[in-house]
Amino acid sequence: MRKTLRTTEHTHLVALLKQERQRVGLTQQEVAQRLGAPQSFVAKYEGGERRLDLVEFIAIARAVDAEPRELFDRLLGKF
Repeated sequence: MRKTLRTTEHTHLVALLKQERQRVGLTQQEVAQRLGAPQSFVAKYEGGERRLDLVEFIAIARAVDAEPRELFDRLLGKF
């Protein structure tokens, strides 16, 4: 299996999470605070520099007040 950074699928994931953050009007700093992480964590995954695991995806979805299953279904629709 090839690495996932910078693939089309990874780009869709990054765009979806960034779109959801912006939809609810949160800054990267605010999401980071909700996650208990540094702002650079959000900047790196939104910039496509960092892969996310499923647990992180769920935490990020919840941090932006989204239902993880709904976001995952939207993401699957792009594949």
